[in-house]
Amino acid sequence: MSLPRVQTRALPVGGASPEAPTVHVVTFGCQMNKYDSLLVEGRFRAHGYRLTEELETADVVLFNTCSVREHAEERVYSWLGELRAAKARRPDLVVGVLGCMAQRAEDAIFARAGHVDLVCGTRKIHRLPELVAEVRARRAQSLAPHAQRLLEVGIEENVGVEREGEDYAGGVSGYLTVMRGCDLNCSFCIVPRVRGRVQSRPVADLLREARWMVAGGAKVITLLGQTVNAYGEDLPAPARPGERGLGRGGRPSLADLLYALEGLAGLERIRLITLHPSYVTRALARAIAECPKVERFLPLPAQSGSDEVLRRMRRGYTCELYRKRIALLREAVPDLELGSDWIVGFPGESETDFAATNAFLEEIGSIQNFVFQYSPRPETRAHDLADDVPAEVKKARNQVLLRTSERVALAAHQRRIGSELEVFVEEDLGEGRGVRGRSLHHLSVSLRDGVELPGETIRVRVEGASPFGLRGSPCA
Repeated sequence: MSLPRVQTRALPVGGASPEAPTVHVVTFGCQMNKYDSLLVEGRFRAHGYRLTEELETADVVLFNTCSVREHAEERVYSWLGELRAAKARRPDLVVGVLGCMAQRAEDAIFARAGHVDLVCGTRKIHRLPELVAEVRARRAQSLAPHAQRLLEVGIEENVGVEREGEDYAGGVSGYLTVMRGCDLNCSFCIVPRVRGRVQSRPVADLLREARWMVAGGAKVITLLGQTVNAYGEDLPAPARPGERGLGRGGRPSLADLLYALEGLAGLERIRLITLHPSYVTRALARAIAECPKVERFLPLPAQSGSDEVLRRMRRGYTCELYRKRIALLREAVPDLELGSDWIVGFPGESETDFAATNAFLEEIGSIQNFVFQYSPRPETRAHDLADDVPAEVKKARNQVLLRTSERVALAAHQRRIGSELEVFVEEDLGEGRGVRGRSLHHLSVSLRDGVELPGETIRVRVEGASPFGLRGSPCA
């Protein structure tokens, strides 16, 4: 069976019996899905499973899915179609779909892919080993095929995270989900529907998991949230005044979490994904400035440079308010770099609107930009708006914005030539091509010379630049 390659997480585990059942997880989408896949794998290991890279022979195959765009869901159905023959040959195989697509489509997945056994929503993933056992128990009872299937969705509970007795397998650069869900209602976004309302994890729980990650070899931790700087908005305020956090009403906030992680021995870098302008505060800016381990880079999606388009997107801010948020951050952290997401071709976007977006990207100087052509998603407010920008216009605008992004990034990178940067090495490029790492400003830096290994921090002199990163050599 020939399948396209996407992100797969299937690592061998010591101690598991060669006769133990095997599981293979295929991951689509964002970093939060990568974290969830690691969490799922840990649950299966704790239940005696062995992870395998052999999808064709696995006893359980799980697809951790994305639902942000239609194309992402169609890729999952393509993979599921490839497994149909394998399921016919091996009826005992358990095929499951989990994550955002499972939460959105629910039992419609069974209708389109009848060989799927299990559909598990975003807040049920920690129960997957038990759910697979339930599928097998139903099979043993010789129930009708449709009665053997299991649908577990619902977003009323939080995902349990228990790492005791589990080996960390996330590498030197790990992910830590600090919160789930989103309380905003952007008209183009399905996340609140499939991820639920914000549920932040207590600081003490996150510190415990971060220590576990560092003990297992992590040196960089990326804090994840749909709007990560909304962290703590739902947490209760401490009862004692002396313990009050920096968030609204004395609640713990992202700033409090950064201060707590800053003191964690062995942790070298802290990264953040993704922020929203509405939750930018002076306390957060001050924490970034006062915590040397926090990268001087923030992904702060603007989405558009037109106030009218932002209003239809229901983003909750204007371009002027976005400017003020940046000014607040740069007042505390003058060398801060920004990243942004942009949507072109949103319903009603005129040539004037798009020109404003192009100019806004150049004005704010975001060095990392992800540009997307708008496509309607069911169950979003924007789905009811006329998709009135022609496909060829969306494509053309996409290309224009990408070229502007490259020009802005190149100029920023060229200003670094001749400087020296502290670079955390993340990747061996193989075949004598050197290594790649990230500076404290999240700039990609490639080195051809030297024998540095992933996990090392070295000082690098910048010798060249492109729109996509820097080139350099280790300082003598």
